[in-house]
Amino acid sequence: MDINTLRALATPIAFVAFIGICFWAYSKGRKKDFDEAANLPFADDDMHDGAQRNESVEKDK
Repeated sequence: MDINTLRALATPIAFVAFIGICFWAYSKGRKKDFDEAANLPFADDDMHDGAQRNESVEKDK
């Protein structure tokens, strides 16, 4: 078995893996999870703003 045989085997295996990942990523069952993950940066900002407000209230006391 030489390097060209390994290359010939690796190409269709990589293609099948790519198609599998595409089906997984675009399946309807994953939409909710991806939408939730897309909104995580905004949720972090809300938490950070709330922490700053709490600190300013404690300093005023």
